[in-house]
Amino acid sequence: MPIEAELKAWGHSLGVIIPAEEVKKLKLKRGDRIKFEVIRKKKVNGFGMFKGEKFEPFERDPDRDISI
Repeated sequence: MPIEAELKAWGHSLGVIIPAEEVKKLKLKRGDRIKFEVIRKKKVNGFGMFKGEKFEPFERDPDRDISI
C-alpha cells in the first residue's frame, strides 16, 4: 500500500511524516518498527501542457530509487 509523503527537515536530520489517516488505517503506534521503500520523484516542467487536467508534475526517477 503506497503512501506518498514529503521529506521534511527535523533538526539536522530529515524525516518522513506519515499522514494521520494512514497511521489509523495501518494501526501504527509510537515505537513500531516499519520497513519502507524510497521512490524518488523528479519534477516535470509541464507548464501549460495539461491546462484544466488533473496532473501531478512529478514522475518516478528509477535511477534514484532506494530500497531500505
